[in-house]
Amino acid sequence: MAETLLNVKNLTKKFEGHTILDGMDLEIKQGEVVVVVGPSGCGKSTLLRCINALEPIQGGEIRLQGDLVEYGSKNLASLRQKIGMVFQSYELFPHLTVMDNITLAPTKVQKRKKEEVKEEAMQLLERVGLADKENSYPRQLSGGQKQRVAIVRALCMHPEILLFDEVTAALDPEMVREVLDVMLDLAKQGRTMIIVTHEMQFAKAVADRVIFLDQGKIVEEDAPEVFFENPKTERAKQFLNVFTFDRAR
Repeated sequence: MAETLLNVKNLTKKFEGHTILDGMDLEIKQGEVVVVVGPSGCGKSTLLRCINALEPIQGGEIRLQGDLVEYGSKNLASLRQKIGMVFQSYELFPHLTVMDNITLAPTKVQKRKKEEVKEEAMQLLERVGLADKENSYPRQLSGGQKQRVAIVRALCMHPEILLFDEVTAALDPEMVREVLDVMLDLAKQGRTMIIVTHEMQFAKAVADRVIFLDQGKIVEEDAPEVFFENPKTERAKQFLNVFTFDRAR
């Protein structure tokens, strides 16, 4: 039985009087791929931001390998090194080359040797099909290429868990596949991941477990073959029917 890597208990997040996450409990095992789905505004991205302590919370606790992850805490910088987050908007530095974007944090934050980090970065760039882009700047890359660079940057920090926040939402349809293929490869490698996505076919293919959120609560969670083929709640059925209808049009 895999050990618990991340433990979220009674997580409550409020913003301007509105409850975004309402007493949520979540446990992630080592090597597990959990996909979070749900309607817009249900709290999916906020959940990831809370796990990475980018947002203060109003109740509950988040623990990574037993250590409390807390917004503004003294040990947050060291804990964040164990949490790799890939954003929808890439968050690459426009004035740095691909290689410099990737090596900046490992060399400055983790104090690792630059040559060692560059060697690893090149291996990872090769794996995602971007070995020839090391000296390119973000403006010279397509959206799919930028997103793959962002994934390599996260991997170079050797995180315990990877968080993906709608990483294909800003991409043209033809670029979506190249990013999803990289994420599928990471899943096969046994990486621990939490993925927020609207790509239902991808979720079905990559997930060990699917979590369906609505109005800040976990409404349903199950294995993908169960959730997508035989959802238990009416709310999940409604949600999946909308996606089926949109794809059929």
